[in-house]
Amino acid sequence: MSIPTYPFTAIVDQDNMKLALLLNAINPRIGGVLIRGAKGTGKSTAVRALAELLPEIEVVKGCPFNCNPKDPTNMCEVCRGKYERGEPLEYERRKMRIVTLPIGATEDRVVGTLDITRAIKEGVKALEPGLLAEANQNILYVDEINLLPDHIVDDILDAAASGWNVVEREGISVAHPARFILIGTMNPEEGELRPQLLDRLALHVQVENIYDKDLRIEIMRRNLEYEENPEAFRKKFEPQQEELRMRIINARNLLPKVKVPDKLLEVVSRLCIKLRVDGHRPDITIIKTAKTLAAFEGILEVNLNHIKTCARLTLSHRTRRGGLEEPATPQQIEDALNEALIEAKVLEAPRITPQK
Repeated sequence: MSIPTYPFTAIVDQDNMKLALLLNAINPRIGGVLIRGAKGTGKSTAVRALAELLPEIEVVKGCPFNCNPKDPTNMCEVCRGKYERGEPLEYERRKMRIVTLPIGATEDRVVGTLDITRAIKEGVKALEPGLLAEANQNILYVDEINLLPDHIVDDILDAAASGWNVVEREGISVAHPARFILIGTMNPEEGELRPQLLDRLALHVQVENIYDKDLRIEIMRRNLEYEENPEAFRKKFEPQQEELRMRIINARNLLPKVKVPDKLLEVVSRLCIKLRVDGHRPDITIIKTAKTLAAFEGILEVNLNHIKTCARLTLSHRTRRGGLEEPATPQQIEDALNEALIEAKVLEAPRITPQK
């Protein structure tokens, strides 16, 4: 019997964390989110609550890799072979779920194990699926991601970036689709991620302790009410949950239609140049995230407010100048964005009144 989940819409405050999770739920191609914060700030609660909001997925029945029956780019070689031959792929609908990666997981448990002898004859059928296979079309949740061995984090991030898990043993290579929403949480007091790994996670949120008296009282009230009667508490928030579910579904449908004005592309380019962020991934991520935010708001064109919000989520953890500089602060991001807007002639430069 499953344990009743705390409703996502019942989480008090922490708007940036909730927004980052929802944007990845709408568009998994954003590339995931790292949630950093002290223990007891609701990180795990929010992640587990997210799954309940997500729509069902279609998977090929009996396929260990959760292949999408209608998308040949998200199929293993067995399913794709049947698809290309015109054979019907029997499928089923199931709820998206969270695949949790335990801290002590081995590399074989994550990527899968390969029988070399069978692989030569049977290809992907010789692969014993790992957690990345289970995560395809689902959420891969890595709690305390900063405590995982680097080589395992590398495997996860490579799969998240390409959408494929490639298992290589003794010259034999087998691949299967691995498109998942990657969510990592960590407590910085227990150690940091190395910069190269930080840069591979698309969005970043710093969850702060809440010191507002009224908000803390509301947190206490809701948690006590949930513990006393989980089902009654969940029923109380069901209208808000259903409304949010529909917004996610509508945003997914609207996303392909969202356009980005060329002038805002220029603004993002200038912003990233000014901050000297490494690589081109930050520019692309800002635009992907801004399009998703626009779709979430039901808007067909990205505007400046979308860029501002998504720049903060995208740039606050990025390496700069080859790792020689610390990630930009919120104030540095805001200042650089204002300068980029002026240079791109989106905003006028402020007039300085001469002193008498």
